[in-house]
Amino acid sequence: MQREIAFDCRFFLGDRPCSWHKQEKVVCTCDHYYPNRERILIIKLDAMGDVLRTTTLLPALAEVHPDATFTWITRPESLPLLANNPYLTDIVPLGSEALLLLLTRSFDRVINLDAGKVSAELATLAKASRKDGFVLSRKGNVTPTNEAARAWLEMGLFDDLKKKNTRTYQDCMAGILGLTTARSQYVLKLTEIEWNQAGAHLERLGVDRGIPIVGLNTGAGERWPLKQWRLDGYADLIHRLYEELGVQVLLLGGPAERGRHEYLIRKVLVPVFDSGNDNSLRHFAALVGHCNALVSGDTLAMHVALALKRRVVVLFGPTSAAEIELYGLGEKIVPQMECLACYKAGCNFVPNCMDLISVEMVARAVERQLREAILVPGMDTGVPEEVLCISLNTHQPNGASLPVI
Repeated sequence: MQREIAFDCRFFLGDRPCSWHKQEKVVCTCDHYYPNRERILIIKLDAMGDVLRTTTLLPALAEVHPDATFTWITRPESLPLLANNPYLTDIVPLGSEALLLLLTRSFDRVINLDAGKVSAELATLAKASRKDGFVLSRKGNVTPTNEAARAWLEMGLFDDLKKKNTRTYQDCMAGILGLTTARSQYVLKLTEIEWNQAGAHLERLGVDRGIPIVGLNTGAGERWPLKQWRLDGYADLIHRLYEELGVQVLLLGGPAERGRHEYLIRKVLVPVFDSGNDNSLRHFAALVGHCNALVSGDTLAMHVALALKRRVVVLFGPTSAAEIELYGLGEKIVPQMECLACYKAGCNFVPNCMDLISVEMVARAVERQLREAILVPGMDTGVPEEVLCISLNTHQPNGASLPVI
């Protein structure tokens, strides 16, 4: 007699036992049986920070589609950001696997929030009764599916509309999808092993976990190098943070920041810790999570810090500060300049927008955010909360004192 097989269960794998059979020895259909009543495909490719930011829509989508399974197509480099995400059943890398999926499966809803042609082509190829965001017309042109998507497309095409915008990315995307919940939190789940490995890394560097840690993400990626704050500003900031607040400074970045880190280590005359430039994406995220505050431009590190509920001080110039939702976790430093949110890679103005951000502005913002960090417990990483029991008058190198909170 044939055994029952729950082919329609979201945990059905086909080529191997499901996780519940391995863990509990249960068989079909068990208490964990979850039939695939509705299938939703999300296409989000560009860029990694935007991929992570788009996870904020998942809780609201799950409320609207409580019986749905979610599949997400993204570029291979972004896959680690979606690992362990409890809302996702399948995470598929862009390539042959994604193509096979689109050719063989059908969905109830396809969501594509990228106006790029590759994303629109994937959304057009997908078989679904409903599509939201952007698809291709029969002539091969990217086409919005509704008025909210058209408004977002126009902002990407016309600088004056981009500069006038006051809505966050989350709010704009929720409008495209017809969602009322626009302030859902990021979804990034680190494991306890990942968290502990990052802690051990810091200990090997000599970082004292009892003293506040301020992370500096000094780069900004290749697309908009103007988002980077000047290196001399970071060097002066390191001195201020160490000498006035007695905090530890941790340099964070990838291979593109290697030269910037080397310069800062040579330049500064106080201790500074280099986390390295070859960390895996999830290890990098865990290192960010161990910081009490992060100083960064509009970067992936900023999104990671917000996802892990770390305090942030974000420096804005060529990109839109209005589109970034901080969830009450930090401050935006925005210089006074009419041409902000130009989205240019370079600038001939002297001083430019990033030059107008002073060390004093950043240092005072960091101090305020550290004080907030002391009062706010823990972070949401999938591991037990840790309570920050630190005070800013610990380890004052020059004898300075700050009030104990």
